[in-house]
Amino acid sequence: MLTIKDLSVKFPTRFGDFTAIEDVDMTIKPGEIHGLVGESGAGKSTVGAAVIGLLQSPGYVANGTLTLGDTDLRNLSPAEAHKVRGGRISMIFQDPQTSLNPLMTIERQLIETIQTHSTVSESEARNRAVDLLEEIGIKNATERIKAYPHQFSGGMRQRVVIALAISTDPELVIADEPTTALDVAVQSQVLDLIQRLAKERQIAFMLITHDIGVIAQVADRVTVMRKGRVMETGVTAQVLGKPQHHYTQQLMDSVPPLDRKIDRFRVPEADNTIASNGAMAENWLLEGSQHARTGLSLTGLSVKFAGPRTSIFRKPPPYVALDDVTLNIKPGSIMGLVGESGSGKSTLAKAITGLVTPSSGTMELGDDVLPYGKSRSRQHPSRQLTQMVFQDPYSSLNSRHRIGDILTEPLWFYGFVKDEQEREKLAASMLSLVGMQPDAISKYPHQFSGGQRQRIAVARALLARPRFLICDEPTSALDVSIQAEILNLLKDLQAKFGLTILFISHNLAVVRQMADDTAVLRSGKIEEVGETNALYTAPQADYTKSLLDLTPVMPTTWQT
Repeated sequence: MLTIKDLSVKFPTRFGDFTAIEDVDMTIKPGEIHGLVGESGAGKSTVGAAVIGLLQSPGYVANGTLTLGDTDLRNLSPAEAHKVRGGRISMIFQDPQTSLNPLMTIERQLIETIQTHSTVSESEARNRAVDLLEEIGIKNATERIKAYPHQFSGGMRQRVVIALAISTDPELVIADEPTTALDVAVQSQVLDLIQRLAKERQIAFMLITHDIGVIAQVADRVTVMRKGRVMETGVTAQVLGKPQHHYTQQLMDSVPPLDRKIDRFRVPEADNTIASNGAMAENWLLEGSQHARTGLSLTGLSVKFAGPRTSIFRKPPPYVALDDVTLNIKPGSIMGLVGESGSGKSTLAKAITGLVTPSSGTMELGDDVLPYGKSRSRQHPSRQLTQMVFQDPYSSLNSRHRIGDILTEPLWFYGFVKDEQEREKLAASMLSLVGMQPDAISKYPHQFSGGQRQRIAVARALLARPRFLICDEPTSALDVSIQAEILNLLKDLQAKFGLTILFISHNLAVVRQMADDTAVLRSGKIEEVGETNALYTAPQADYTKSLLDLTPVMPTTWQT
């Protein structure tokens, strides 16, 4: 179906050509799901972009062959390439929200795509569009097809994107991180759909992902990449079960197991020089009050939002985001919070930090009652004692500010350090404490990788001397090796400084490694709370059992 031989892609820069991928070989057969894994910057997405002809300018294919069946993809005219792209080759992107036109109905987008690549009437295209939605599992397709993208959930939008991808009967579909932003329930549905399409339609899939569990569950073959080169390729069970290359072995060591808890992830040792430079920040944190462990108690917490108005004469019923949530997070412990999208996990975090206003209930940080929402002033002690690490560090760090300005802001805002030079020294030391070079203080967020930016975000939170730290999906966008480093970092900081942490994630394997206790949230209500190992070993709620059953894991015989 697809043959890639000696593929190299380069990007011209003012300092010379940058080689993004070099001498890549790969074959994908009809009906085969071929996984492509590796850390961020390995060149996975560049391979997919080269195949479909969507390399970002000024990138170009410098060498190698790309063959789809008997067609040489490198020798196509622009018109011929346009027919192949979207016709014989389709693509599924990571974020379905940005893949769909928000101003067009699903019906119009499907009809337009079908008519672009086939000579059918509009009514025939409409009938085919309805059939496609039914095939991918959208109920009441005749009615739902007239909806706009924002009227679908994330999982439903991803199904629509898949319908668009297969609407032209492609031979190859390139799926670039198609399940990264989805919870385990929706992820399972999307993966089942991909497997069914590969089997029934004999569509070949290039599945690009950093989730090793997903690859183990659905891929027939896998290729492991690093720094633009292929490290290892072969049958999935062979490559992941008995990895030959040292890098593949490291990747497998970084995968969090679901069936047991480990003390620490195996990652390359940190630079001792960097760690020693963090002594100043470590002493400063220990001198502060944050080492006095503080718990958090929520009692009967409810959050309601105004519902959609359907009539000007009738007030709509409110949407209940959180319903009578009672939770006790012990001082100096890590509480995991899991649940599907829309369960209320992030709303709970926002209520604690004062970003949304509860309708009822109480929140206590230690012995202090937390005021609701806007009634909590910026000078209230809880603003400093409660800090948050967000999912996307790039959007949570001000791109126009130097790292030094970002890190020193809490120091002057809370009046911890008045001397500017001392603030700079402390910020540089804090960077060392989280495993970054101190000279990063003079750079900007875009000059760092995702994992490095997340380390900076953790450093910023610590410079407020918090007692309670909320981590909202802090590693969901990171590959497994970088994820392992961040999780080790959070474990070390929590143990050293006695932080109390609320760790929110849809990755149940990660939560098992991090949390002392775990709470399961569904539709705004607590389904189950308990000690993590006990909850994972013998869950009481049916919903918890279903989440554990749906989580992609490697077969036991593969685990090392």
